Amino acid sequence: MENISLLLNRDLFGSEENRGKVMPIHEAKTLLDDWVKNEKLKVHMKQVGHLMKAFAISKGYSEEIIDKWYLAGLLHDADWDQWPDQHCRKIIEELESKAIDPEIIRAIASHGPRYFGVEPKSEMDKMLYAFDELSGFVHAYSLMRPEGYTGMEVKGVKKRLKDKTFAAQVSREDIQDASERAEIPVDDLIQFVIGNQADADLT
Repeated sequence: MENISLLLNRDLFGSEENRGKVMPIHEAKTLLDDWVKNEKLKVHMKQVGHLMKAFAISKGYSEEIIDKWYLAGLLHDADWDQWPDQHCRKIIEELESKAIDPEIIRAIASHGPRYFGVEPKSEMDKMLYAFDELSGFVHAYSLMRPEGYTGMEVKGVKKRLKDKTFAAQVSREDIQDASERAEIPVDDLIQFVIGNQADADLT
């Protein structure tokens, strides 16, 4: 994935005049079905969307803001399946053409700063970056456990994080970096994922 062609080479996304314009959930899910054929990737995106929504709810945010957080998580990898060489660029251009809120677009653009060259600035940016790798890692751990998420503990996840051969494609560096940027300890992020991810709507 470390490919210079993924660098977005810009820091402004969308238009300020589109603030508050959120894609209807049914439309976002249709886009997901059209663009993403890999079912495992689709599960990942829905899980990240759920975590973003759960976090926004935990902060007491309005329904409008909760929807923004959910959409950023749901669509963050929408172009990875069919256009990996245009990852992030394709979905950003699609959302800009649909006049979607720039906060949603910027969160997606900054969910991998060392790949896309866009620094996470807002809380939504930082939490999408934080949940992205960790969500996939915890899900991989749940699949190897007979009881799945039931009884899962932070220490079990951290033990697997130290095993570089387990879910080797997940960047431990990004998980630590995202934790520091969000100013939330990795242990707390793991606990949040464990406590919420199993409830994700995967339909």
